[in-house]
Amino acid sequence: MKGNIVGNIDVAQVALYVFFGFFAGLVFYLHRESKREGYPLQSVSQPGKWMKGLFGMPAPKTYILPHGGTQVSPRAEADERELKAKPVASWPGAPLMPTGNPMVDGVGAAAWAERSDKPDLTLHGAPRIVPMQSAPGYSIEQRDPDPRGMDVIGADGNAAGVVRDVWVDRSEALIRYLEIDVAPALAAGGRRVLLPMTLAKVSPSGLLIGPQRRVEVKSITAKQFAQVPVTASPSQVTRREEDQICAYYAGGHLYAMPSRQEPWL
Repeated sequence: MKGNIVGNIDVAQVALYVFFGFFAGLVFYLHRESKREGYPLQSVSQPGKWMKGLFGMPAPKTYILPHGGTQVSPRAEADERELKAKPVASWPGAPLMPTGNPMVDGVGAAAWAERSDKPDLTLHGAPRIVPMQSAPGYSIEQRDPDPRGMDVIGADGNAAGVVRDVWVDRSEALIRYLEIDVAPALAAGGRRVLLPMTLAKVSPSGLLIGPQRRVEVKSITAKQFAQVPVTASPSQVTRREEDQICAYYAGGHLYAMPSRQEPWL
């Protein structure tokens, strides 16, 4: 028969098999690429053993950063931080029980990642999150309560300190942190810490009833403000410091009080 190109080959079936092969290759590729962060995994039951998972690890790749420098992923070195927790049972995947202060040790709900110890940058290469006093042109809307000068109240109802300044995100034009002067009675010699704005409740001004001019924090108690991780620089915060600070407050929702770790029923 003239013009017969494929003969007895079922083109639809061949196309289906090609699609199956392509899709399997895509799953294989994406599965390996997903291990560029967080791998290899450390075995809890077998200390010193590192698990790479199905299909192994992807080959290291060098990325050029937008403001200079490079980053290799996955990193050649693994996270060697001491895990200050132990499994509650011997079977794999057993929950971990903290052996110290989990909020300080970065365990469980207070865990944090070892991100770059450099500040996040704006499109123009300047530090993204800075105190408002260092950001000309930024101010608090007149109709909103100004938290500066307000007392900070912990989850136990006690005063933890006073709001000294607000830190703004110059890329998103919003307040990211409140800068707190911890009460001298709680931190000898004084201590300046950051409080994530999303975990703070600022009392509006002008109310006739209720608490006036205060910032309420439900995640940690007043005494625990003395152990909040601090920044190395008074005018900027690095990505790693942000993780440590946010993890400390977030972990307080579980670890700040013994009663929070008990079952509800």
